[in-house]
Amino acid sequence: MNSDQINKEYIDMIKSDEKRYIKDYEKTMEKVKGSKAIYKGRTMPTLYHPMFLTRKDVRELEKIGKSMMDISNKLTDRFIEDKEFRKKFHFSKFIEELIEVENGYDINIPIARYDLFFKDGENFKFCELNTDGSSAMNEDYIFSNIMLESLALEDFSKDKKLSSFELFNSWVRESITIYNKTKNPKERPNVAIVDFKESATDMEFLEFQESYKEEGYNCIIADPRDLKYRDGALYHEDYRIDIVYRRMVSYEIIDKKEEIKEFLDAYRDRAFVCIGSMRSQVVHNKIFFKILHDQDTLEYLTQEERDFVKRHIPYTGIFGGSEEVFKKVVEGREKYIMKPMDLNASQGVYVGRDFSDEEWEKRLRDSFDKDYIYQEYFDPFEKDFLLKTEDGFKSESFKTTIGLYIYNEKVKGFYSRIGQESIISGVVRYFTLPNIFVE
Repeated sequence: MNSDQINKEYIDMIKSDEKRYIKDYEKTMEKVKGSKAIYKGRTMPTLYHPMFLTRKDVRELEKIGKSMMDISNKLTDRFIEDKEFRKKFHFSKFIEELIEVENGYDINIPIARYDLFFKDGENFKFCELNTDGSSAMNEDYIFSNIMLESLALEDFSKDKKLSSFELFNSWVRESITIYNKTKNPKERPNVAIVDFKESATDMEFLEFQESYKEEGYNCIIADPRDLKYRDGALYHEDYRIDIVYRRMVSYEIIDKKEEIKEFLDAYRDRAFVCIGSMRSQVVHNKIFFKILHDQDTLEYLTQEERDFVKRHIPYTGIFGGSEEVFKKVVEGREKYIMKPMDLNASQGVYVGRDFSDEEWEKRLRDSFDKDYIYQEYFDPFEKDFLLKTEDGFKSESFKTTIGLYIYNEKVKGFYSRIGQESIISGVVRYFTLPNIFVE
């Protein structure tokens, strides 16, 4: 049975006895409201309906993740080795120097969330690559656990085995595996989860902190402005830091570099192991998709990798320079989505088909030569999900996107969002769904 058939079976089960499930729906949503699935002060939205994934889905997504990671590594290595290739990225000298710092272990991207539109192993298109402060594990963890306790999944599991994907202790183990590849690792290193206080996802950080402690490691949560570099080591008060799990994103490091001089000096001197070094910025910046389609980049890849890029990476261009580029994008309102090169959480993203011709041109004028990319808009694959209405449960079609959590180059779990607008993110109405593995 494939995931679409499983999804339909779930809808049919709920619709066949709505009264039975409405009470449990209300109980489940109360649990959600009282949970720690909180981002910037608000509870994240979800449904009484998981994203069901089969073993076939997981294997296909693992294969996709590996293919994209192989390409990511190949081009990150080229960035380090080839100063001409490096110029394509238009990074500042400050960022280039941080990227050049050796991370001390043998991989470029310790943690990532690769987001894509996915139907099956042949039909998918990447949306973006998050390799810088990858987040939202807490939402999947909480929603999956709550949903697995529901009457709906209790009934649904009578002839199936249902389970969730573990994203916290698995990260702890993989991060320590990475650390142990460095020179002279300690048996019990001190860990710090580091982000700017104003940007931190507190509930998620607390879960990671608890997981490090469960695995036998000291762990603190710290603002980089509070860290001191002395005697060849990085400290928070008297706590000597061996591992930084970096959650602060690169654009904030750039904006606040004058406030974190001691942290940056310690980073340059390799006074600690940074898991999530600045090397991951090569792939994270949205110009990466543009560079993937450049002819000289394609020539650097294998034929299989070239085909992968052409089929599954949306065509992307820099929105600046000549008036010819501006005209092309103005006339392609139905074809393009606009994205800032280095912001997260869909900040500044807008889609041509959401505007009139006049509004589109005005928005484009404001974005031209302002570090924006234009990108081929891809219509996400759709699937039916149940919404609770005043009249009971109603099945509606939603656009879907799935993120692959990749720890130490292994897919460990997923992040699913659905919506009915052109963008599926926190800037518009959307839902985060628990991911449930069905056997």
